[in-house]
Amino acid sequence: MPESRTPCRTLGGLALLLSLTSFPAAAQNGGSPRVELGTYGTFTRYDAQSLVLDSRMGAGGRLGLFFVPGLSIEANGDFTQTEMTGVGTQVDVARVGGTLLGHLRLASWNSLYVGAGYERLFYRGGLEADDNGGHVILGDRLHFGSRVALRLEGRAAYYPSSALQLGDDRVVNFGGAAGISIFAFGGTPRDTDGDLVPDKRDRCPETPAGARVDEQGCPIDSDSDGVFDGLDSCPDTPLGAVVDPLGCPRDTDTDGVLDGIDICPDSPVGAAVDENGCPRDTDGDGVFDGLDRCADTPANAEVDAEGCPRDSDGDGVYDGIDRCAGTPAGTEVDAIGCPVLFREEKGRAQPLVLQGVNFETGKSRLTPESHAVLDEVAKSLLAYPDVRIEVSGHTDATGSRALNMRLSQARAQAVVAYLAQRGVAYSRMQAKGYGPERPIATNQTRDGRAQNRRVELHRIDDPQ
Repeated sequence: MPESRTPCRTLGGLALLLSLTSFPAAAQNGGSPRVELGTYGTFTRYDAQSLVLDSRMGAGGRLGLFFVPGLSIEANGDFTQTEMTGVGTQVDVARVGGTLLGHLRLASWNSLYVGAGYERLFYRGGLEADDNGGHVILGDRLHFGSRVALRLEGRAAYYPSSALQLGDDRVVNFGGAAGISIFAFGGTPRDTDGDLVPDKRDRCPETPAGARVDEQGCPIDSDSDGVFDGLDSCPDTPLGAVVDPLGCPRDTDTDGVLDGIDICPDSPVGAAVDENGCPRDTDGDGVFDGLDRCADTPANAEVDAEGCPRDSDGDGVYDGIDRCAGTPAGTEVDAIGCPVLFREEKGRAQPLVLQGVNFETGKSRLTPESHAVLDEVAKSLLAYPDVRIEVSGHTDATGSRALNMRLSQARAQAVVAYLAQRGVAYSRMQAKGYGPERPIATNQTRDGRAQNRRVELHRIDDPQ
C-alpha cells in the first residue's frame, strides 16, 4: 500500500513547487497567475529493446501556471495499463512529471509550444520498479475563446539508466497526447478582432481578419491602394493605380499602363502607348502606332482603316495632299497632284496648247467635251493662286482677217469666262485674240489648219 501512494505524493509535491515558484513571479508582473487545468488521453510507445511492454493508450491530467505570457510551468500525471509483450502479464504504469514550457502565439486561435522537464515512472503489477528521466515536448493549442483550448502534443522521454534491467539500460519512449484545457484567473487580454493587439491598446478594434497591423492595432497599407497588408495579393502596387478586391492593379485596356495612372483608359487593343497610357500616332494620320500598317504616311495624307494612304485618282499623289483630286488617268501631275500647265525651258515657262478645247464651227461656244479639260486647268490655277495667265485665241487663214481676229478674241474670252465660273479670279486672267497671225503649221493643208485653230495659255507673272 505505501508504494501505491508514491505517485500521488510526487504529483502533489510538484504542484506545490509550481505554486511556490510561480506566484511570486506573477506578482512581479502586476497580476495573478493564469491557471491551466486539463485532462487528456495518451498513447505511449515503449522502448522495444529495453521495455518489453505493449504500446497502449492511457489518461491523465495537468495543472499549469503562466507566470509571464510566453512562459509557463506545469505538473502532469497519467496512468496507462499495459502488458508485457509475449507474456500477457498486466503492468500498470503511472507517470508524473513537471515541464517548463515556452509559448509562441501565432494567431488569436492558435499557439505553438515547446517544453522540457523531468518525469518519474512507476511500474506496478507484473513489474515492481521506478524510473527517472527527462522529456521534451512539442505541441499546439487551438483556442476556443479565451478560456478553452484543444491541446495536441508529441513527447519523447529519455531514461539514462532504467531500473528494469531488461536489456539496454538506456530507454527512449515516444508518445502523444490530446486533450482539453480550461484557463482560469488571469490570461490573454481580450482581442476582439484577433490582430494580437489587446482591445485596451487597440485603436482600430474592427480590423479585418488577416490584415497586418501596427503596434496600435491599426491596419497597415504599405502601397496605399486601399487593401491592407496581409490581405493584399499585390503589395507593391504603384501609387495611384486602381486595384481589384485582392489589391492587384487593373489594366482595363490591356495597354500595360495601370488604371488610375492611365490617362487614356480606353486605348484600342494593340495600340502602342506612351508612359501615360495614351496611344501614339507618330505619322499623325489618325491611326495609332501598333495598328498602323503604314507608319510613315506623309503629313495630311488621307488613309484607310489600316493607316495606309489612299490615291483615288492613281496619279501618285495621296488623297489629302492631292489638291486636284480626280485627275484623269495618264495626266502628268506636279507634287500636289495637279496637271502640269507650264513647262520651263531655259528658265522660261512655255505656252500650253489646250488640247481638246474646241468650239462650234465658226462660233465661240465651247463644245461639251471641252469642259473636262478646262475643269482640270481651273484646278491647277486654283492650286497656285499667284499664277497669272493670258488666254490666247488663234485661227487658221481661212476667211477674212477681220472676222478671224474677232472670232479668236471671242473664243479666248469664252475660255476666261468658263475658268471664272470655276473659281479663278478674273484679275488673274486676260484674253487676247491673235487670229491667223501666229500659225504653228501650214495653212495649205487640212491638218495644218486644224493645228492653227487653237487656244493657248501663257504665264505672264514672273515665276521667279
